[in-house]
Amino acid sequence: MKEVKIESTLYVYDDLNETPDDVVALMGKAIEARDKAYAPYSKFHVGTAILLDNNEIITGSNQENASYPSGLCAERTAIYYAGAKYPEAKIVRMAITAGSKIKTTLAPIPPCGACRQSIAEYEVKQDSPIEIYFMGETGKVAKSNSLANLLPLGFDKSAL
Repeated sequence: MKEVKIESTLYVYDDLNETPDDVVALMGKAIEARDKAYAPYSKFHVGTAILLDNNEIITGSNQENASYPSGLCAERTAIYYAGAKYPEAKIVRMAITAGSKIKTTLAPIPPCGACRQSIAEYEVKQDSPIEIYFMGETGKVAKSNSLANLLPLGFDKSAL
């Protein structure tokens, strides 16, 4: 038996204003999307903005349903729309922000597991990494240079 150690590298900014101007602008779009979330059950609002290599910006917010499995996260709302509208475009960068109507979220909120798997599919499809910036309502902003940092040992088409 052999031990295998897996490490991830994230970069953390103290606040949004420390990030590059284009990231501030993209996160601003994600914040606008977060404000449009439909989350009457969880009261947890998430917004995502995606920059494509054709300079289009696609946004999405989480959409809940009384039948919980029928809802959709902000990240998948945006990424699936990008894939449907611009199937040949590559995703360059994602900005994600999350906030609760119950308490203030100060720590960076990463994508859930299902969203990580969906983002991983697009990294494989486009054969290039996707930069991901994520934050709460305010406070620190985390950056991952690739979804692979957030989902090591990923499952993709090579296993099929």
